[in-house]
Amino acid sequence: MDAGVSEGGSGRRRFWTTEEKLRIVEQTLSSTQSVAMVARQHGVNANQVFYWRKLYRAGQLRNEGGEQQVRLLPVSVSDEPPAETEQGEAVSPAPGVTINIEFPGRTLVSLEGAVDADIVRAVLESLRG
Repeated sequence: MDAGVSEGGSGRRRFWTTEEKLRIVEQTLSSTQSVAMVARQHGVNANQVFYWRKLYRAGQLRNEGGEQQVRLLPVSVSDEPPAETEQGEAVSPAPGVTINIEFPGRTLVSLEGAVDADIVRAVLESLRG
């Protein structure tokens, strides 16, 4: 049995590496051939290639050695009052805002709505220990 091919049920199943998927998707984007023709050349169902193209366009189909799929955003906590809008009204978080902070294998902290920075700091410091 080939590496990447699994026997099961009535047929063979091919497991494509991310590099192979990228190569096939990029071929459909850079050639005048239809997706169906490119899929046939590689022995893939055209619907599968359309799905890979969707992932590619959403930035979710990348090489394992390439860019990370999860990007962390910088966060800072300030004691300053909320900024004001042009009308002079204070900007406050939307009532449906939820912040989830996860410590893998330990805990998940969920904060909803407007939250006091001192409370968040105290909760996070108590979990640090």
